[in-house]
Amino acid sequence: MQRMIALLILLIPGFIAALGIKWMRDTVFGILHAPIPSLAIQFLLGLFCFLVGLGFIAGFIFHRDRKRNKVQPRFQKKRFDSK
Repeated sequence: MQRMIALLILLIPGFIAALGIKWMRDTVFGILHAPIPSLAIQFLLGLFCFLVGLGFIAGFIFHRDRKRNKVQPRFQKKRFDSK
C-alpha cells in the first residue's frame, strides 16, 4: 500500500512537469492557451512548473537514497555524537 501511495505522490509532480514542458513547447510554436495573457508569461509559467515538478521528484529520490545510505559521503547526514 505504501508503494502505491508513493507512486501517486510522484505522479502529480510528474504531470505538473509535463504540463510545464507542454507550455514551453507551445510557446515556441506560438500557441497561446486561454487563461494566459501572453506568450512570455506562458513560457515562464511552463518553466516554473517544470522546475517545481522536477525538483520535487529529485528531492523525493534523494531523500529515499539518503535514508538507504546510497549517496556519496558528502551528501550523507552528519551525526553529532553527544558525550
